[in-house]
Amino acid sequence: MSSVDSFGSKGTLEVGDASYEIYRLAAVPGVERLPYSLKILAENLLRTEDGANITADHVRALAGWDPTAQPDTEIQFTPARVIMQDFTGVPCVVDLATMREAVADLGGDPARINPLAPAELVIDHSVQIDVAGRRDAFERNVELEYQRNFERYQFLRWGQTAFDDFKVVPPGTGIVHQVNIEYLARVVMVRDGKAYPDTCVGTDSHTTMVNGLGVLGWGVGGIEAEAAMLGQPVSMLIPRVVGFKLTGSIPSGVTATDVVLTITQLLRQHGVVGKFVEFYGDGVASVPLANRATIGNMSPEFGSTAAIFPVDGVTMDYLRLTGRSEEQLALVEAYAKEQGLWHDPSREPVYSEYLELDLSTVVPSIAGPKRPQDRIELSAAKESFATSILDYVAENEAAPFSGLDESVAETFPASDPIAAGEHEDASDAPVEVEGSEPARRPHKRVPVTLADGTTTELDHGHVVIASITSCTNTSNPSVMLAAALLAKNAVEKGLTAKPWVKTSMAPGSQVVTNYYEKAGLWPSLEKLGFHLVGYGCATCIGNSGPLADEISATVNEHDLSVVSVLSGNRNFEGRINPDVKMNYLASPPLVIAYALAGTMDFDFENDPLGTTEAGEPVFLRDIWPSPEQVQATIDASIDRQMFESDYADVFAGDDRWRALPTPEGNVFAWDAESTYVRKPPYFEGMGAAPEPVTDISGARVLAKLGDSVTTDHISPAGSIKADSPAGVYLAEHGVERRDFNSYGSRRGNHEVMIRGTFANIRLRNQLVPGVEGGFTVNHLTGEQTTIYDASVAYQAAGVPLVVLGGKEYGSGSSRDWAAKGTRLLGVRAVITESFERIHRSNLIGMGVLPLQFPEGESADSLGLDGTETFDIAGVTALNEGTTPRTVAVTATKADGSVVEFDAVVRIDTPGEADYYRNGGILQYVLRQVAGVA
Repeated sequence: MSSVDSFGSKGTLEVGDASYEIYRLAAVPGVERLPYSLKILAENLLRTEDGANITADHVRALAGWDPTAQPDTEIQFTPARVIMQDFTGVPCVVDLATMREAVADLGGDPARINPLAPAELVIDHSVQIDVAGRRDAFERNVELEYQRNFERYQFLRWGQTAFDDFKVVPPGTGIVHQVNIEYLARVVMVRDGKAYPDTCVGTDSHTTMVNGLGVLGWGVGGIEAEAAMLGQPVSMLIPRVVGFKLTGSIPSGVTATDVVLTITQLLRQHGVVGKFVEFYGDGVASVPLANRATIGNMSPEFGSTAAIFPVDGVTMDYLRLTGRSEEQLALVEAYAKEQGLWHDPSREPVYSEYLELDLSTVVPSIAGPKRPQDRIELSAAKESFATSILDYVAENEAAPFSGLDESVAETFPASDPIAAGEHEDASDAPVEVEGSEPARRPHKRVPVTLADGTTTELDHGHVVIASITSCTNTSNPSVMLAAALLAKNAVEKGLTAKPWVKTSMAPGSQVVTNYYEKAGLWPSLEKLGFHLVGYGCATCIGNSGPLADEISATVNEHDLSVVSVLSGNRNFEGRINPDVKMNYLASPPLVIAYALAGTMDFDFENDPLGTTEAGEPVFLRDIWPSPEQVQATIDASIDRQMFESDYADVFAGDDRWRALPTPEGNVFAWDAESTYVRKPPYFEGMGAAPEPVTDISGARVLAKLGDSVTTDHISPAGSIKADSPAGVYLAEHGVERRDFNSYGSRRGNHEVMIRGTFANIRLRNQLVPGVEGGFTVNHLTGEQTTIYDASVAYQAAGVPLVVLGGKEYGSGSSRDWAAKGTRLLGVRAVITESFERIHRSNLIGMGVLPLQFPEGESADSLGLDGTETFDIAGVTALNEGTTPRTVAVTATKADGSVVEFDAVVRIDTPGEADYYRNGGILQYVLRQVAGVA
């Protein structure tokens, strides 16, 4: 807390019989005009002012914020708490355990490595949908989860006992962001008698879901989260804030998912990377809390740092519904009103930029087939699919051909490049296709016999996965109950899901199960195959589990471009399932509708989903529940008691969790035979003082990549293939193929993760044109090999590496291993056209230099093909305590010719420069804690 209090802001707030120490914003002139989100940052600075790292000038800079200026003032933000999921949380605990040993090696006290801010980890990423479509799916999947993850769960149990202020929510409870809004979020924190805004950083990009509660927080990499746990503030520039005015109300037949896909598209088009988005206006009061959370959740999809709603009466109603105490409710309201943090629609703050959406103009939508911002109006979905499929089929299948039903004919303008096979990636605009020149989208109908003897056929565009999953929508009763009511209506009409569709229901918390049971809706869902499979992220993060053997074999043998439809937030290439090329985001009721349709080649307005026993056609409009029906079901089936009972003993876990044998001691006893948890090499040979920063000489290109390369492309994720470097490693260590598990579950083993970096099955490395996956050219031999094997050869020869990229490099989830793996492969610099925020920060945190091509230039425009040898000069200026704006890059081709350019150094703050000089953020923190920095 503040040791200076230059503004005399420290005072007392009386709430009922309780008294709290607070830091009043009213003490600082100018703060009253600020957006809600910047007021929270201002309070943070007031409370943590120490006269050195955080000064009165920082507070004045925030109070005097110029909304029109470009960010240039660095501040130190100290989050109130850290929240993690288990995929990213395990490496955090591994690193903390390793740091305890490293501190001792440097002569410090290992016990000083301890969370200084409350840290909570929710185990939600490990459940896979191995079993689906049957009543025992949940029990079987949980059983398999514990079998696979026994070592990891033991390790996390040790962490919960070894570290203070570190709590673990056991498996089978819910998804981290839903548990956060339903239970963990305080809105106003109380600690040591002091009250202050609840703020957080999380090791998952969708931490922004808590913005819907008025809590300022965002996703960071695991390495930044570890530093925050250890008391290091987050270095950031005072951001621009985009004011997003909401008016009107959502029309009948439109869901919160449709709203969020529309907002995602609008904000991605506008450009909000690195900015805060703040919702305001009269329309805010009509947006339910669950919808606010859905919108906040999608912040990383449209690129903003945060997307926040202020606290108001809707917030209070939700806190009351979800079981927060009366004392907490009183504190939140009193504190928010005292500090000017209560939403007042009559007072419009100043913003850097302004956007507006009339909610009444939103129409039903989906997004896909590979990016969440590529919104498609549902009425145009069939035409859009006919366009997109041409990106995925063999060339000879893409041309128009005869011999098919006229029912599959589509129309395109005669001038449309699609007709000539020149289709390009979809823009951010919703797809509209019109014209009169007939063309037919490609088909490849292949007969298949299912395990139960059913004979059917598969085709391009068939929906093989329909999954209600992910925190984005499963936190929202309006869409979850709409889905269940649609299922009930469908069953009553005699409809069934198509036999080739793998259906699943993975709610975000046990509350969903409770209100489904109370409303009597489980039988209808199960009749369509939407059985409970687990409480976790599941399909949305690639844990969709395998397709049926006969489906998978047919898809791969005939190279079918099949589809998943999920109610998640991410649909990047290669993410959902290795057999599935096209992925679409949709609301939960539309997920069920696509399971009934069985194909993306479907027009819901004109194509019937089936017929009744009387032979009457049934259309989607015939089974879609009315808003009144949905609301009546919400009112009758959801109550406060559900939340109170579900979260009464949330950290205790079930019998399986409590029965886990737990290691003891402050220092973890590493098992040399473990293939899940191993001591990482980050601190080996680390001295008390950092080595001087050096220029980069003689570097070769490990990968040359295009635009929109996501952290899913870079970071190990999904299943581990037997013939991959990671699969070979596991086999060499005696692990059977059936026990490989996923990359995410093995994040505590750096040996597996290094081998899986840049190994995504859809990665397109331009050094090996026409090849997908983790392959490259070893320039030392000229041979094509895996990226991992090439890295080993380069490191043995002492050759540093660089990666070349395009626009939006590193977009997607805040995967720390996208940066850790990059560094451990020997990459010293990444040169791109632009970075997404979290990954750029993570690269610096691992000691990798992020550089950008000069404005308007790219690898291609400069004539770089990736065969060059790179020298990067000027980096050593960092040793003088300054950060150069640019460094000189010389790329020498095989014939001796050179390409020279000045690359922009994307080390944006002095704090980031300190991290880079120390070789990474963990090394910096370690030296600080050990008292040697």
